Order: sequence, then structure tokens, then C-alpha cells
Amino acid sequence: MASKLPVFFVFVFLSVLCLVVGAQQNLSNLINLGSSLSPSTQPNSWLSSSGRFEFGFYPEGKGFSVGIRLVGNPEKTVVWTARRDDPPVSSNATLALTKEGWLVLRTEKGEEINITGASDPASFASLLDSGNFVLYDNVSNVIWKSFDSPTDTILGGQNLTNGNLLVSSVSNTDHSSGRFILYMQSDGNLVAYPINTTAESLNAYDWTSTYTGGDSINLNLDYNGNLFLSQQGSLLLLLVNLSSSSSSGHGAVVYRATLDPNGNFLLYSHSFSSGGSATMKLEWSALQDQCEVKGFCGFNSYCALMGSEHDCLCFPGFNFIDPNQKFLGCQGDFGPEGCRDWKEAVKQYTVIQMKDLVFPVPPYSVVPMTEADCSKSCLEDCNCGAALFDSNGNCNKLDLPLRYVRMGQNESTTTFLKVSSGFPGNRSSTGSVKPHDPKDRKKREALVLLVSFASVTCSFIAIAIYSFCIHRRQARNYIRLSRNCNSVLTEEFSLRQFTYNELDKATGGFKEELGRGSVGAVYKGVLSPGDRIVAVKRLETVTEGEREFKAEMSAIGRTYHRNLVRLLGFCVEGSKRLLVYEYMSNGSLSQLLFKVEEHLIWKERLRIALDIARGILYLHEECETHIIHCDIKPQNILMDEFWTAKISDFGLAKLLMPNQTRSFTRVRGTGGYLAPEWQNNILITVKADVYSFGVVLLEIICRRSNMEVNVSTTDEIILSSWVYKCFVAKELDKLVDDDDEEVDMNKLEKMVKVALWCIQDEPALRPSMKNVILMLEGTVDTPTPPPSLSFS
Repeated sequence: MASKLPVFFVFVFLSVLCLVVGAQQNLSNLINLGSSLSPSTQPNSWLSSSGRFEFGFYPEGKGFSVGIRLVGNPEKTVVWTARRDDPPVSSNATLALTKEGWLVLRTEKGEEINITGASDPASFASLLDSGNFVLYDNVSNVIWKSFDSPTDTILGGQNLTNGNLLVSSVSNTDHSSGRFILYMQSDGNLVAYPINTTAESLNAYDWTSTYTGGDSINLNLDYNGNLFLSQQGSLLLLLVNLSSSSSSGHGAVVYRATLDPNGNFLLYSHSFSSGGSATMKLEWSALQDQCEVKGFCGFNSYCALMGSEHDCLCFPGFNFIDPNQKFLGCQGDFGPEGCRDWKEAVKQYTVIQMKDLVFPVPPYSVVPMTEADCSKSCLEDCNCGAALFDSNGNCNKLDLPLRYVRMGQNESTTTFLKVSSGFPGNRSSTGSVKPHDPKDRKKREALVLLVSFASVTCSFIAIAIYSFCIHRRQARNYIRLSRNCNSVLTEEFSLRQFTYNELDKATGGFKEELGRGSVGAVYKGVLSPGDRIVAVKRLETVTEGEREFKAEMSAIGRTYHRNLVRLLGFCVEGSKRLLVYEYMSNGSLSQLLFKVEEHLIWKERLRIALDIARGILYLHEECETHIIHCDIKPQNILMDEFWTAKISDFGLAKLLMPNQTRSFTRVRGTGGYLAPEWQNNILITVKADVYSFGVVLLEIICRRSNMEVNVSTTDEIILSSWVYKCFVAKELDKLVDDDDEEVDMNKLEKMVKVALWCIQDEPALRPSMKNVILMLEGTVDTPTPPPSLSFS
């Protein structure tokens, strides 16, 4: 970001003075108990004494959200949002500081939400001229302030404290959690990452290199617009030094530092005139090149400067998953992972040549060889997606998906990209691919765009209207998949530690049992204030120490996805270990499939299968601490009030460190859903969950358990064997009931093929959950699965 500068005592003195002045702002605009706001009435916000900030409702999508805005003219800038990932509310909602002292949002459905998470009631509130919204007790002590829970912005006088972070918004009009984080790490290093990655150097794209400072370093923005890192009150690293003698944040200029939706960290000034209008100016940006932001472009695409704008382009032979959402990346004509029969499959591929590409991800293989041999070696290696031949004569092989690639001045390196033989690239009369001219980048990029456009156009012409609708639905699913990967770190700070007496009272002495599993029973409870219904799991077989248990809860608390049952808090007192989860009102998938008279219709079963797959994908790849669930089964799939499927009971799953992909562990799980490797005493990987999902998918398809004795023939006892026999005999109609009138036989065949791939005996043959989703959605073709010993 910037080089380290000497410590200037005058600078430190002025910065500390500004912070003291900000702390002493007057509380002339008090918000008393019983005050309320509504989007449909005026006023719909509470103002700071200067009128430059407002706290209340603002338009978001088709509804309203609650937050803090910097009041400009004509634009208002959102600088903080309460519960930013909750859906917007309607104009019938109200925001109230209740007479009991809780700041609650009452939705149109009558639900009351404590939007601050404060544990103690307030006596009054105030929006300070710094933009800080504060709750006070009866002796004017601060019990909660918005400055302690930033979203994507810090304001003048605000710090990003050690262990905290900023999360970008989706866009300038959608302020829910976006795709990037700026993390003030506990090691003292300020680092930016794509949000759905692990916190390691491979994924970092901007950092301060202050990792030797430890946990006493904070990021500070003072009222004069100086942005710096401090350590125990002393200047450590000056990022921005604005030497202008502007007045403080409650004077003529307000400063804000924001993590932009595109991932860059920017510093703005807002200058207010005497008439109240404001002028915004960009004062500083952490990165000058947008393409340096890792994750700006998705998998199998690269970032390039096109005219005056940076854009994402697909590699030749690949097409955008959604041309309107390029950050989702590109996909090519590649089958499922695995290298079986590659000697025949290699005939379907060729290699094309590109220049000026920068690949930050390290290769999986580096071997000295000639340029021609490098091209041939990548083509013949089933794992190779691209190879870089560098100036040292080394062939650097990369596997798919290709990540973080950008166009840059790298003419000394030649890239060989493996594509389908059907790709309509430039060819010489001998059939070999013509090398690109490194001096004519614009023509090359125009060719790539032309090819991508032609490919997409031909696809749309060939696809019927019905398939077009399916494509749009897939696009929405990908957007939802992207947005649902919320902050991998902020949830830790809202995870609540309960006392045993609190949970004993909430459950009425653990009176109403909802269910019982291998590690303990689950009870229904009601938390106060707000009368929120929860599920309390009392663990009976966990013997971890207090420190280890809290560490595990901290990791689990950072997982948040719409298809995971959310952990709200925990209790650890002596030998007592309890978990508090959100309450799921519509029971388990097991009850829906096997115990109710009215069965789920076919479309609902397909939707639930995709819900489960997306939840497992998040556990495997998209949360900071990768998790193997180890016990995927219908009893652990719960349904919320909107019949969304959510995975539960992953709280005690085997946790993987960021750089691990496999783990030894004792046999864990449920018979019938266990992958063969559990019994063979070999390494357990995420593919064990893929196997369990395959069994569950077969149960969803056939609406029966994986093993049943009361069947018409012995062939039907073991579900997987019976399904495979019906698949080979082309008798899939036997798998569905006569009352399943809406079953699409093509989709049925696709789902069966996906399930049979998932339950292959050999873990390497099973697809990743990402590929499972793509196959279920029809984005990629599903090949015919091979026979397996377990089918016989």
C-alpha cells in the first residue's frame, strides 16, 4: 500500500487531539425512549446536530434498509447498514427505540429484530456529528456504537481495530455483503482478500507488510483525512497524508475510507459549502490498476484494460456463465474430473498460444523443456489446463480452474491454453494454431470478444424458449450463490456466549425435546428479549477443553450461508457444552420424504437437492475454515418457514486447516450414507460428503430410504443397486410413483447419473460439489457413470 515513514511527533499529537475532540462532541440531538421512525412517514430518519449525517430508513431494492447516510446534495452516501444481509423491509416497517431500551426493527410480518445486538438496554441514543450512532445507559456510558461494527466504510475519527474487517457492498445500490474483505489481521498486517477464499498469501491482493507488529495494530482515519496504522498510540505506517488545513469532521470536510464493490480501498473527501451542498472528491486509491484485485474476474477468465475501462474476458474456448454477471467466471467444454481413458479423450483437445498474461497462482509442475515440448506436454497431461513457458526455459503447468489472471507486460512468457478441438481459432493451412502477435494486443482481445460473442449467439439460436428460461434461472442461482457467501469473519463478533442458567430458563428446564442424535438432544427454547425461538443442542459426548471448544465455536461461527442452519451462540461451563441454533419450523427432510402423507412434488425435490448441494459446497470450498460434514443424511437437512433446505449438525464436523484437503479421523456418520473409505481406514476427504450426498439424492428421487426390507423383489432392497439396474435397463420410470405426473424424464435421468457419479467407490471418480451443482442445473453435460462394485 505504502512505504513506512518515520514517526512525526507533531503528526501524532494532532491525530490524538482530533480523536479527543471527536469524543467530546455534544449530545444535543438526543433520541429518547419511545421514539420511532417509518419509511412512509416524515421524518424517516434521525439527524446529527450538524445535519450532515442521518440514521434511519433509506431505499434499497424494492424496499428499505436501516443505516447511516452522509447527507450530500443531491446524493446521499450510505456509510453503514444494520443487518446488511437481511432482505429489505416494506414501507409498513417501523424502527423504534422501545421504552424498554432496545433498538428494534419491526417488520410488516410483526417480527421484532434487535438491530444492534446490544446485550444491555439503553436509556437514550444519539447520532454524533462524526457519523457514529451511539446507545447510552442511564449514566451516559456508551453501551454500543456503530463505529465498533463497520460494514464497508470507516469515517474520520473511526478506527478499524485489530481482528476486525470491512466487507465490500455488492454494488453502489445494493449494500449487502459483497465479494471482498479488508482485514486488520491479528498478526498486524492489513490485507485485502476475495471473500470466498482462505486468508493466505495466495489470495491476498493488497497488504501493508506490517505482520511483525502483532495484535496491537489498528487502522486509523483522523478528522483531517490522514489514513495510517498505529501501534499502541504511535504512528507505525502512514498510508495517506493530506496536508491541507481542513477543519475537523464536524466542520467543512468529512472523510471516508471505503472498500469499493470492485475491491479497491478508496479515500474520499466530502466538502460542505455554507449552503449545505457537498462536493465529493477521490483523494487516494490503494491500487492504481483494477486488474490487481484478485477475484475481480471469475474462474477461467482474465482481466484486461479495454479502452479506458477494465473488463473481464473469457479464455478462448470458454463462455461466460452469465454475460451480465462476468464476475461469475467462464466455463468450457470439459467433462468431470478424472483421467480415465485420457489417451482417447486427448484427441478432442488442442492447444492455442497467448501472450502477455500474468498468472499469480503457482503451478503444480515446473519442468525444464523446450517450448514445443511444453505445448505437447500440457496437451497430453489430463490435469493441465494451461502451461507457461518462461524465459528460463521452464514449463509451468496450471490446472483448471484458472484464477486471478490478468493481462500485463509479460511478453517473455508464452501461454499454452488447452481447448476443445472444436474451438474456431485461427489455424494455418497445416492445421496448427497460429501464434498471436504480441505487439497487437487490441486485435487479439477483439478476436477473443468476437469468438465469445459468436459462441454465445449460436447457443441462443439453438436453444428453445424453454431452455432460455432455464438459463435465466441458473443465472439467478449463481448470483444467489455468490451473494450468499457472506463475510467469513464478521459473524465471529456476533456469536453470543450464553450462561447455562440462561439456556435452562429459555428451554423451561429443557422440557420440549425436538429430536435426539448421536451427540445429544435438541430442545426448543425462547430467548429474551424479543421472544426469539431457538433450538438448543445439549452435547453429551464432547470432552474438549474450554479453550479448544471456544476455538471450534469461533470457526463455526464464521460460517454463514442460506443453506446452513445458523449457529447463534454457545455455552461452556465446566463439563456442560451447549449450542444455540436458529429454529427450523418445518422439520427435517427425513420427515418430508418418509413420514408425511402428502409427498413433495418433483420440482420441490429438485430444488431441495440443489439447496443441499450449495450448502455442502460452501462448507467444502467457500468458508475460511474448510469443513467436512461427515454425516450428510435427511435427518440433518432441516426446513425453515419458507421451506428452504438447510444443513444442520456440522458443528462437530472435522475442521480442516486452510491448507489441508484431507484428514484422518475416527469413523463418524450413519450407516447407509458412509463412503467406502471410512471402512477401509484410508484418508478421508471432502469426497466422503459427496458420497453421502449421492445417497441422499437417490432417496430424494425415489422417496424411499437407502435400504428397505418390505419391497416387492430382493433387487430393490439396496437402493443404489436397484437404481443402477433400472438405469442400465432404461427403466427409470420404475423409480418414481404414478402420482409424480410432472416428472421430466430427461431431468430424472440427469439426476440419477449425477447420483451414480457421487457414489462411486473410488473417491477420485466422484465430482466436486461445484461440478455436482453445474450438472444438476444443466450448465455442463453429465456423462454416463461407470459401474461400481457397490452397485453389484
